[in-house]
Amino acid sequence: MTETPRLTDRIALRRNRHRALNAPALFLQDDAIDEVKERLIVVNRTFTKTAIVTGFPDHWSTGFPEAQVVTDEPLLDLAEGTHDLVIHGLALHWADDPVGQLVQCRRALQPDGLFIAVMFGGQTLAELRAVLAEAEARLTGGLSPRVLPMAEIRDAGALLQRAGFALPVADGYGRQVHYRNARHLMHDLRAMGEGNALAARHKTPARRALFDMVDEVYATSFPAPGGRITASFEFVVLTGWAPDASQQKPLRPGSAASRLADALNTAEMPLSDAEPKTKI
Repeated sequence: MTETPRLTDRIALRRNRHRALNAPALFLQDDAIDEVKERLIVVNRTFTKTAIVTGFPDHWSTGFPEAQVVTDEPLLDLAEGTHDLVIHGLALHWADDPVGQLVQCRRALQPDGLFIAVMFGGQTLAELRAVLAEAEARLTGGLSPRVLPMAEIRDAGALLQRAGFALPVADGYGRQVHYRNARHLMHDLRAMGEGNALAARHKTPARRALFDMVDEVYATSFPAPGGRITASFEFVVLTGWAPDASQQKPLRPGSAASRLADALNTAEMPLSDAEPKTKI
């Protein structure tokens, strides 16, 4: 069996999250909680057996006090077929095996149970990523793994299909936050528990000259009103259902009972009569 490449240092991730609780800045976790609640209102179904997977169990428990909350370990503490709703709360971006996480969530669902995940997407911290690359290239001529790579919406949606969910949907939204400077942003990331926990990161502290240059380049390249800087966070939301016979299914090709041209009240043009395409 091929071993899954290790993206995350789980020990460092747990340490980062634990340190964040000393002076937390979990407003993006709150944002994710609110987003999930709004989407559940639209679903218009009562869920009584909810499970939540997250890196901040106590925080998500306040938003969903009746839910079973478990940490986002590689092996989830969820019993098979016991929940009608499973929420993966802003932690999937740290998973070495995101498909494995989704498969475990699907197995924990009862038939026709709902899965919702909120995760950071590929445009998150795009400014910091670019600034760090430029500053480090100037100083050392190379690059170091400092910002977690994150999935684009299209790729994240494909994960739902691979995990066996029915009616999969992936969409997203963005948030911009303004900071005094790059150091303030990085301080806030640590307070979010989102500091560098990459397995391939350099273990020695970065030179002060790097952060001085990051401050300078960031202020010039991504300014915000009032002499501040802009940091972008992209949220990707995944929804899918545990398969069930009662769910809608796509029709078999050729089984339509009426013509599309009739529905649109337009004339149908045979392909042979259509204007030929110009060859380039």
